[in-house]
Amino acid sequence: MTSGSRIGIVGAGVAGLACAKVLSQAGFPVEVFDRAPDVGGVWSATRRYPGLRAHNSKYTNHFSDLPMPEDYPRWPDGQQMQAYLAGYAQHFGLTGTLRLNTEVVAADPVDSGWLLEIRDEMGVHRTSCDHLVVANGVYSDPVMPSLPGEAAFRKAGGRLCHVSQFHDVEQARDRSVVVIGYGKSAWDVAEAVSQVADETSVVARRLTWKMPRTFGAGIDYERLLLTRAGEAHFRSRVPHRAERLLDWLALRETHMDLLQERVTRKLRLRELGLLPAGSIADIATSSASLATDGFIDQVEAGRITVSRDAEVTELIGSKHGPAVRLSDGTVKLAEVVVCATGYRQEVPFLTPFVRRALTDDAGDFRLFRHILPVDVPNLTFAGYNSSNLSALGAEVGAHWIAGLLTGKFVPPMPELMNSEIDEQLAWSNERTEGHHAHGASVGPFSLAALDEMLEDLGTSLSWATRVGQWLRPVRPASYRGVLRGPVVAVPAAPAAAAVAEG
Repeated sequence: MTSGSRIGIVGAGVAGLACAKVLSQAGFPVEVFDRAPDVGGVWSATRRYPGLRAHNSKYTNHFSDLPMPEDYPRWPDGQQMQAYLAGYAQHFGLTGTLRLNTEVVAADPVDSGWLLEIRDEMGVHRTSCDHLVVANGVYSDPVMPSLPGEAAFRKAGGRLCHVSQFHDVEQARDRSVVVIGYGKSAWDVAEAVSQVADETSVVARRLTWKMPRTFGAGIDYERLLLTRAGEAHFRSRVPHRAERLLDWLALRETHMDLLQERVTRKLRLRELGLLPAGSIADIATSSASLATDGFIDQVEAGRITVSRDAEVTELIGSKHGPAVRLSDGTVKLAEVVVCATGYRQEVPFLTPFVRRALTDDAGDFRLFRHILPVDVPNLTFAGYNSSNLSALGAEVGAHWIAGLLTGKFVPPMPELMNSEIDEQLAWSNERTEGHHAHGASVGPFSLAALDEMLEDLGTSLSWATRVGQWLRPVRPASYRGVLRGPVVAVPAAPAAAAVAEG
């Protein structure tokens, strides 16, 4: 790529903004497209649901070169996260690169790069770029269950929506609410609506382990999982010395058993009948899901009821009002049904031919380092290395893309990249029984993923910083030194410049 190569970025969330900043500083002309009217991706006002709060604290959930405002609470809410990202765009002069309210409808590969069909307030028209960065998020397409009886349910006054479409808690006031799901978003929205709803029910097909934000005595979730010692307690694809030592001393299982009992007691899971099956090590299936503050208290107070090992099988609309039927035959009044049922990883704007080249038969993305497709030129992915350190992972990934485009490093030969991808996907499928976000997750190995990308770039953290990360949660500012200074784009060759001018 040359300094005049134009970069198109689809998505103005965490990863898209990080790429826009890093690639702009590297000298590339950048355009960022997002169909939302504001930046933020999952934090956009168009997707924010009541109770949404950051997974990490303000001390770990920011870019290396811009800390969160000091007046933010330890755990920022959705509105504060969006404001931080808007401030990031303004601070680094990215507002001129943003094309909000603009959807990329189609992206076709051509010899010179990509031909884009976009839809904005002026209609549908075309533009182009030399390199395309897909940063639309691994949680881009809401999944809604297919339930019979929807028409009658709505006719009876019932409301059915995905959690990303439920924006106002007042819509639940004095009403009967059923939340389908048991992930973080289900806990968040159920706790929020239980404060105003007449009754709140959570229907969970499978209970999963949750990590409390704090355990007391100065111990919190980040000290347990956002350290190198914490990562070492999960079995990685290529075990390092610390993992082997934990196994040799039989400490891995012992520590996990102690953690599981601590979580069980902290959240009163036995008393409330909410003890999941399996081991707490199962949180490694994608990323650790945090327990929403207040959820357990509301269950204990009877403000939230949990129907475990159950599913909603039917929506009902009758003269008695809207309701749902569960798999055990129970019928629940349900004036509002919120589906916290997850997302699909979709790239609908890419042609079917390109999509087939990006994924395998199981729909898993085949991306080297979760960034680079082997068989599709002039295309990279940002934010598909989903982890417990989303902002920092996106930032280091943006530098990886900049290094690739400027020739700072050359990726391995295609056969080696394909072999690495095969091994990674096979290991992820075995470890998580297929629940690894279709190959777009590195959790819980957030620090290991950062190490890999930095090694590709020919740099690494200082020895002292790495040692400190064994017991202290990662601090994004410690990466500022190894990421300092923009990667400079390769200038156009004189001959090429002459042709362009001619």
